[in-house]
Amino acid sequence: MFEIAELGRKVDKKTFREEEPALRQELLELQQELRRLDHIQVIMVFGGVEGGGKSATINLLNEWMDSRWLATDSFDDPAENELERPEFWRYWRALPPRGRIGLFISSWYHLVTLDKVYEKIDDAQFEKRLDRIVAFENALANDGAAIIKFWMHLSRDAQEKRLKQLEKDPLLRVRVKEQDWKHWKMYDQFIHVAERIIMRTNTGKAPWHIIEGADENYRSLTVGTLVRDMLRRRIEEMRAEQPMSAELNSESRGVGPNDGDGETAGSNVPESRLGAELSEDPLQDKEPTLVTLLTQLDMSKQLDKEAYVKKLKRWQAKLYQLHMEARARGVSSILVFEGPDAAGKGGAIRRITGALDARSYRVHGFAAPTDEERAQHYLWRFWRHLSRGGRITIFDRSWYGRVLVERVEGFATDDEWRRAYAEINDFEEQLIEHGIVLVKYWVHITPEEQLSRFKAREVTPHKRWKITDEDWRNRERWWDYELAVSDMVQYTSTQLAPWTLVEGNDKRYARVKALETFCNCLEKRLAAPSGKAAKAH
Repeated sequence: MFEIAELGRKVDKKTFREEEPALRQELLELQQELRRLDHIQVIMVFGGVEGGGKSATINLLNEWMDSRWLATDSFDDPAENELERPEFWRYWRALPPRGRIGLFISSWYHLVTLDKVYEKIDDAQFEKRLDRIVAFENALANDGAAIIKFWMHLSRDAQEKRLKQLEKDPLLRVRVKEQDWKHWKMYDQFIHVAERIIMRTNTGKAPWHIIEGADENYRSLTVGTLVRDMLRRRIEEMRAEQPMSAELNSESRGVGPNDGDGETAGSNVPESRLGAELSEDPLQDKEPTLVTLLTQLDMSKQLDKEAYVKKLKRWQAKLYQLHMEARARGVSSILVFEGPDAAGKGGAIRRITGALDARSYRVHGFAAPTDEERAQHYLWRFWRHLSRGGRITIFDRSWYGRVLVERVEGFATDDEWRRAYAEINDFEEQLIEHGIVLVKYWVHITPEEQLSRFKAREVTPHKRWKITDEDWRNRERWWDYELAVSDMVQYTSTQLAPWTLVEGNDKRYARVKALETFCNCLEKRLAAPSGKAAKAH
């Protein structure tokens, strides 16, 4: 595989000086156009042998282009706060926003390479980690990211020569570490692993380019030309896509004022509803046409007040003990709450947080994404909120907005929401493999119960802010949402991360079930062997 990068190709100084200005100008112009379009996230990965020119090439790109809109990140051994989260947390956080370029050295390929070379993982584990990398890059590419990867290569003899040259220079010898010579002695092992990595992860969406790194001029012009061609091609594709995208976007947003993330943008009661007849129901005369998991739930389940008080006290006391043990052992939990408007998610969350040390948890509610969040893959804003070890993170609406409201309201294309099932399953698998307790609740109520709660909110001053025109409009599409929920459960309720369906017509019953479920999941995780996640909750 690497023979083509050991041919001794060179570019003389005269040729380099003649070609550099035009290439540099093109790169600058394309970078400005990239910023103007503000739709393309560019990711450049630099790997290769030590001394192959990775750092020098990144420095050159910062010199040729406007460095204010370039971001360079390097990932060596993870820090303590990184070890407390899944491995890919630090990579997601470092992604550049759309319109900018991220340069990655010692990227998500670094640790898997070392682990395989030093035989810390077997072949099966190696292949699984490569699969995860491919899934990660595909998710970004499917979302519009432009990914290009460079392997900066040197032959064994050329690498030895480069290291010796650096050691002879008083100003550069500090760059050569003892580990560099150790790895040179292991050259064949590294090349064998690198060959498999490139073969497995060289995809049309995230291609590798093997660059001969011995001659600086050749290396620089080759990388610069590849970057220019990639940027030019992606910008041309974006220009061609924009008219069609704008038309589809306009049509989809004509269905209503929903912000695309399952919540309304405002919080006050719209004047259009004030004074309206409470008997008006957009769902009236619309009979259910589906038989789903939700229609089969026993919605008559309930608790009387006395039983509720006893059970609430019992499970809250148990949760306090469990979460303090989990904190001491560094076991994190993530709770996801989804459900129709007025289902009682907030009430269930408050009964859980009421049993916790206030320093141990954080509740995140998600409405319309910010400009910063819109500039990233939809999963980015959830990755960034993963807590340190031993904490509890509660998501009041979550990444499932992609396959629920964005699907129903047309904010995501069919391709986008259909592929989201696999992306979500992969995300959740990473959480669980890291030892995190993941509990997913769908709190359900019947259409009749929702109508009753809506009417109660409209006549209760301190609850009136909760009801908006958007809630009533969403009610018109109750059965569309029920179909989406049915698909969501079917495709994302896995052995590792099953859904808990909560019968929510009776708030007391729903709150106790949520508490009991979390306690059981947390207890099962704490009973598992140290460092091992429970297979299922």
